Amino acid sequence: DMRDPDTRILDQSRIGAILTGDPVALKDGPPVAAMIMQNANSANVAPDSRKVAQGLGREDLFLCVHEQFMTPTARYADILLPAAMFLEADDIYYGLGHTYMTAGPRVLDRYQESWTNHEVVCGLARRLGSEHPSFRMSALELIDKTLTASGRGTAAEAFSTGWVECAERFDDAHFISRFPTSDGKFHFKPDWAKIGPNGHGMRRLPDFMENYEVADSEHPFRLVAPPARTFLNTTFTEMDSSRKREGAPHVIIHPEDAAREGVADGEIVQIGNRRGRLDLPAKIDQSGRPGVVIVEGIWPNADFSGGLGVNQLIGDDPVPPNGGSAFHDTAVWVRRTRQAAATENG
Repeated sequence: DMRDPDTRILDQSRIGAILTGDPVALKDGPPVAAMIMQNANSANVAPDSRKVAQGLGREDLFLCVHEQFMTPTARYADILLPAAMFLEADDIYYGLGHTYMTAGPRVLDRYQESWTNHEVVCGLARRLGSEHPSFRMSALELIDKTLTASGRGTAAEAFSTGWVECAERFDDAHFISRFPTSDGKFHFKPDWAKIGPNGHGMRRLPDFMENYEVADSEHPFRLVAPPARTFLNTTFTEMDSSRKREGAPHVIIHPEDAAREGVADGEIVQIGNRRGRLDLPAKIDQSGRPGVVIVEGIWPNADFSGGLGVNQLIGDDPVPPNGGSAFHDTAVWVRRTRQAAATENG
């Protein structure tokens, strides 16, 4: 019950700090002793993955993982539940970059004993004694109830069309009459304290600011770690076809930086910071700016020589104004390995 004053909503991007007992990340509450994970592969995708591994590996943590593949996170599970694929479930999906809600009816029969997220949550709720009627509805019934209560038609209509239009009226969407503020005016100076607990670090007027790490003499490069093109998320790293297209992890270095550091294409280099280090083959390419290195990420940790991926270099410190992680705001050094230097020197 979210109305319970003892209920805490914890920041998933700080799961490493949470599971290793950081009092700030835990909001001064008790340690997490049991957890169920759905739609998450935190061992791979969460920042400061060395800390995440330490937390997930706790002997006193009971972990249930509901998954489709034996992911790095699933390997930590005390109980592993088989999850249904999205094509095996009735669902609706909110839009990214558009105003439509997508309707996704089930098109495949369920594989053996796999369950959807909805079914697992409802099963737990019933065993815990919850009387809320939603826990006794099928996914289709819950979708229909949600749409009709929102004035968006019925589930049957949504599945027949394939989408639900959710755009606001033109005047509302373009703020013709008023803005959604208490006085109806646009505010150039937000009240950051109301937006998040770290608002004190924000500037009063809209401006660029260095929220997190900056390059310095010890860490002269900025690191960007986007998903590899054919991975999208870690589910795709379990597919042989996607892995074949990507080849293997590597670090992209701009030709100017490579020439200055004496790094050859394909040479193994080491990138790192105070959190960890990685040995990766260099790919000399102009796809990044000088001073920026790129490691296309979400490869499973086992694909890296040290057993941890690129997110071991990413910090989980909350950024202003409202927390979260600065995944693409990381400073690192790049060094030639001793092996490469020894080979060059004969």
